[in-house]
Amino acid sequence: MSIESADYNHGVEPERALKYAIQHIRGDRAEIVEGVIEPVSPTWDHEAAAETIRDQIRARARVLGCVTGSGNLDLPGSSNWFIPDIAVVPAAAAKGAGALLPADTLLVVEVTSESNAETDRVVKRKRYAEYGAPLYLLVDRQERSVTLYSEPGQLGYTRADGPHPYGVVVRIPDPFGLELETSDL
Repeated sequence: MSIESADYNHGVEPERALKYAIQHIRGDRAEIVEGVIEPVSPTWDHEAAAETIRDQIRARARVLGCVTGSGNLDLPGSSNWFIPDIAVVPAAAAKGAGALLPADTLLVVEVTSESNAETDRVVKRKRYAEYGAPLYLLVDRQERSVTLYSEPGQLGYTRADGPHPYGVVVRIPDPFGLELETSDL
């Protein structure tokens, strides 16, 4: 008997069990990407790039009644549980929430690392669109570029602004309506 059938026979759904386990790991944070548990342990260089973006969007997020953070995003019906580098979410939705859905966000930002660049470029881009994140900003440190994806659908984002090399100002559309400076990434 396989583990999956044993779990099923005892009423435990594999997706639910995996997501429960990921939320109860002691120490380092981890996410689930296509069924694989991956630790989230960014370098200081990675954090500096994320902070550069966060500093530029924080004031506008507050005006919109939102918070910026890296809280859990659940993708129900899939074996995915993401921890974005930055998510902008309505403050009311964030209060008391253990996890939100990508559709609950206004913007999701991922900053690539050598260990996860393809995940951010391909898997997360597709999944964030599929689960309704309206804007996905990919800061690709290996390619030294920034791409803003919008207009999500079941097959991915239908609009891409970029990739733009570092140094180009990238417009983040409404409700943000701001110009993102990328030269310090």
